[in-house]
Amino acid sequence: MRDELLFKIGQSVRYIRMKKGISQEELAFRANLNMNSISTLERGLNNVKIKTLYAIAEALEVNIEDILNCKF
Repeated sequence: MRDELLFKIGQSVRYIRMKKGISQEELAFRANLNMNSISTLERGLNNVKIKTLYAIAEALEVNIEDILNCKF
């Protein structure tokens, strides 16, 4: 069963990433993560650590609040 909050956060990351024209691979590189981590996050499959979400926000050049607001 899918966790709706994790799914929404993942979709928010995906939306921002795509809006900025960044691939999953590039985002992973910028955030110092592996591509599988980005993929599973965007699909809402794993709980995300705050430190990881912060690294992603920095890599996307947005505030962490922009991701958590889930406005897409």
